Amino acid sequence: MTDLAGLADGPLFGLPLPELWFGLIFAMLGTFLFLDGFDFGAGALFATREDDEDREMILAAIGPFWDGNEVWLVVFGGALFAAFPAVYANLFSRHYLLMFGILGALILRGLAPEMYEQRHDKQWQRWWGRSFVAGSILAPFLLGAFVGNWVAGTPRSFTLVGILVGLTTVALTIVSGTAFLRVKTRGTLRADLQSYGERAVVVYLLAVVATLVALAVDGLRAAILSPVVLALVGASVLLAGGYVLALRQGRDLVALAASAGLTYGLTVVVALLLYPSIDPVSGLTVRSAIVSTLPLNLMSVGAALLLPLVASYFVVLYSAFSGPADPSEAY
Repeated sequence: MTDLAGLADGPLFGLPLPELWFGLIFAMLGTFLFLDGFDFGAGALFATREDDEDREMILAAIGPFWDGNEVWLVVFGGALFAAFPAVYANLFSRHYLLMFGILGALILRGLAPEMYEQRHDKQWQRWWGRSFVAGSILAPFLLGAFVGNWVAGTPRSFTLVGILVGLTTVALTIVSGTAFLRVKTRGTLRADLQSYGERAVVVYLLAVVATLVALAVDGLRAAILSPVVLALVGASVLLAGGYVLALRQGRDLVALAASAGLTYGLTVVVALLLYPSIDPVSGLTVRSAIVSTLPLNLMSVGAALLLPLVASYFVVLYSAFSGPADPSEAY
């Protein structure tokens, strides 16, 4: 009891735990957006292939990873609920239609490849192939709309900013999906993917600019023109150039790393546009929305112990399934 009472006296080691948890939550969101993002991008690129072997190769490339990558969305939601319960309640109740849409799209994205492999009938596979593409595009679009509305501080589910961030997110997933598939595939499929990645990164940059303009009109002009945000936008342009150059030189891992930089950079911009607020609609700030000291300290200890274990699992997973995918392997 004495030890627990000590944990209630103040933040662990005097650390700024509210800000650390705010950053940790967006790091989890960025990790989901990158890891499951290239799965979404692969699903979108599935629509460009007519050859059965190419389609089987795409499914084999993401098969070992997509369900594990979704863990980060669960971790993001759980951490938001644990650290900022009022924000969790406000956001998810305010945008419940988007939440149901995201869940439905994730279910469709997961179910469609399983059903696709059950029968080798053209009409059957055409239907489930289209369902796979639809789920892979709708999930990031709706997630982007949710985040865009969060930043803009609007209670509405569908807004111009939300649509723009949704399109930005879809383009970003195609950028990372292209790089991932080029790492995991060989032959004509790998060669054909380059043009899609180059076009997607241009669309991504244009969508980012359009989103920032829309947010500036909505009242976030000062935050957008801050030196840090402008520096991140400039870094994104450099990373996009490096991504295109890496694709053209066949340095696919470098391109994948550049797409990771774009993804985490976008997540940092979102966090900066929010901070010190965490829910603009209700007026909650990071400091006012955080849970009390004792549970915050206990959660921080738990996170310090568990997150390295989760990260280790992903290192083992990606090491075990490294190398090109084999289209003969079942999804």
